Amino acid sequence: MDLHAHAQTNEEDTGTTGELSAVMMREMRARNHANLAAAAAQTDPLARLEGGLAVHCRVDLESRTVMESASMASLFKGYEALLPGRDLGKIGLISATASGICGGVHATASALCLEMALGLAPPPLGIVLRNLLLSCQYLNDSCLHLFVLAGPDYSHQAFERTNPEILSRAQKAACRYSQQHGYARVGDLMAALDKGSGALYREALQMAARARQAYTLLGGKYPHSESIVPGGVALPADVAKLAEFSAVLQPFAAYSQKAAAVWDEVFDFLLEAEPRYADLGRASASMLDFGQWDHPDHYDGSYARCDAWGAQRWSTPGALIDGQLVCTALSLLNAGMEEHLDHSYQRRAAQPRAMISADPNGNPISHLHPWNKRTETAKAHNPNAYSWGSSFTWRGHNFEVGAYARLYLSAAAQALPPGRHVAADGVGLDFSLPDENGREIALRWNIPSLWNTFERNRARAYSLAFNLGVTRENIALAEAAIAAGDTRTRISLDDAPTGRHLGVGLWGASRGFLAHWAVLNEQVIDNYQIAIPSRINVGTRMPDGMPGPLEQALANTRIIESRYHGSDDFVGIDIQRVVQSFDPCMDCTLHILLGDGATVLERAVDTRVRST
Repeated sequence: MDLHAHAQTNEEDTGTTGELSAVMMREMRARNHANLAAAAAQTDPLARLEGGLAVHCRVDLESRTVMESASMASLFKGYEALLPGRDLGKIGLISATASGICGGVHATASALCLEMALGLAPPPLGIVLRNLLLSCQYLNDSCLHLFVLAGPDYSHQAFERTNPEILSRAQKAACRYSQQHGYARVGDLMAALDKGSGALYREALQMAARARQAYTLLGGKYPHSESIVPGGVALPADVAKLAEFSAVLQPFAAYSQKAAAVWDEVFDFLLEAEPRYADLGRASASMLDFGQWDHPDHYDGSYARCDAWGAQRWSTPGALIDGQLVCTALSLLNAGMEEHLDHSYQRRAAQPRAMISADPNGNPISHLHPWNKRTETAKAHNPNAYSWGSSFTWRGHNFEVGAYARLYLSAAAQALPPGRHVAADGVGLDFSLPDENGREIALRWNIPSLWNTFERNRARAYSLAFNLGVTRENIALAEAAIAAGDTRTRISLDDAPTGRHLGVGLWGASRGFLAHWAVLNEQVIDNYQIAIPSRINVGTRMPDGMPGPLEQALANTRIIESRYHGSDDFVGIDIQRVVQSFDPCMDCTLHILLGDGATVLERAVDTRVRST
């Protein structure tokens, strides 16, 4: 399926796209031509599918404002086209390659999707083991984001290059949380965030390796474990494995406290030193998540009961619109989904197949729902297109996704299952984690009054404690199941039912919301669609011109960087921090248009770990 060719026609139009200026559109179309040429020269078909992210901003350096912005997915990510007609038992192995580093979460979303379509209910131990594997992947990814990818943007190196006046204050400022993180001065802490040489940078690599080590104990290999299958987990588990798994992860209790203290220290200092940072990446608190970590006493895989078993997840499903929790029912979260291609180079197929008008529970769904999405090569240029991505909405509302959404929604909903380690009270979350000496470590995360770049990363730091608390709950459940003799980890994939069946895997990655949708027709995959968190956050404008999540956050950003005299030495660190706060998992480049766009600066953003 070649969805690229049509974009090379009629691109001399100089009109605007929604709120985008002609100069911005010309730059993005030129970039699209270059990307298509590079893809055509690429001999590896999977590399051609992956693409990347190009964030375009037009900046006025004199007024220190971002005049306009647009996020551009550089190529079509078309893994879904590989799946129709495939053997049902192999779907997870193929769909897991939708990410080079997050194979486990895609394999699980695919397993959930097929369990629903095929009527499979995994045994309790299989459900719990999938939860434990998920937590390992989250711990790995959060460590790397906080200290290897985003961390260096707040380091001594970064402030020395961009804002030496703030660094000077940091070197004199005493730390408030030194007892938790071990640094006396904020400047010392910033030096520990330096890329490559910083102590916090190096420690994060070690902790991420520890999370991967734990994953392999139960999952066999990392990141593309083949042990997660429809019906449960293929590998067995025993008391010895669980004990070793628990011991490997034990240092994360103290580390969770340290990570939260580090980012509380950095962000609190910066907001006091420069209050304008409050507008960095500011946006309304609108987010969506399907919840994570199924409870073995409730999960049965069915759509008919998904609201009931979804409510028992260890992070609560929900939609938050402008700071208000408006829905926690999984079926309604799914039914309200729409994917818009109004500003995309993708084209929706006009096919004779009958549209699906309702979910299995009778809730109406749109013709723009992923169960109804099929794409084809477009015959004519869309003058409004500027990205190979799309715009996801829920009931007509834009939303962002992230690790932070799990905290925010769980805190607001106050519906977590009873447990020892995580509790919600409507305005925040309390965490209680036993350390290596048996001492209880207590942490508290509060819903912030203002949503911005700092709060995205602060919540992501506290997500380490959230993940570890849920891990502790599930280790206890796994031990109890084995002690009771219930050691089954999977049920077999029997013959698929005839007729048409719908499935959806409502799950998540470290970066947030993840979903796989399938339509089975006469025991064959007829349609398969995937929505990944990065593509949602960097989505295009909505049909009415409302910017996507990252685009909105950039529109509210002010340039605080001070050490520049003109285009030659302008770094764009404030824009980079906003991009990083959404944790995109694809290669990212900033294209900064100055003034009327005659000068374009190109800046690489370190958004993906290549080797650790």
